[in-house]
Amino acid sequence: MVAIYSLYIINKSGGLIFYKDYGSSGRMDTNDSLRVASLWHSMHAISQQLSPVSGCSGIELLQADTFDLHCFQSLTGTKFFVVCEPGTQHMEDLLKYIYELYTDYVLKNPFYEMEMPIRCELFDINLTQAIQKDRVALLGR
Repeated sequence: MVAIYSLYIINKSGGLIFYKDYGSSGRMDTNDSLRVASLWHSMHAISQQLSPVSGCSGIELLQADTFDLHCFQSLTGTKFFVVCEPGTQHMEDLLKYIYELYTDYVLKNPFYEMEMPIRCELFDINLTQAIQKDRVALLGR
């Protein structure tokens, strides 16, 4: 059973710069993934403005019957969010680790242009290892 369904990275303007599908069923096409990213960016921005709590950084967890959506926003406004099985634990830690991978392998890459889609082999390799390691840890609990 797969704990993580998909991973999205959205730039500060709301553009989808990375998408990876980890589920075997219900795969989305490119247009659907762009719609989900755009919708999440909009909902996140609206939640920041409508929150009664001052300094709110937006929605961090959205729980539904069939999935949970965990979000981490960096100080630069880049959003990392994971769609996973309901009740999956420790997704915040995984998102922060993915952010570390992003800073190490994408932002430090001299050929990467900011706000553009991520095409970095070392990021992909280390991300795959992190997701597999997380799955093994989840199965062991």
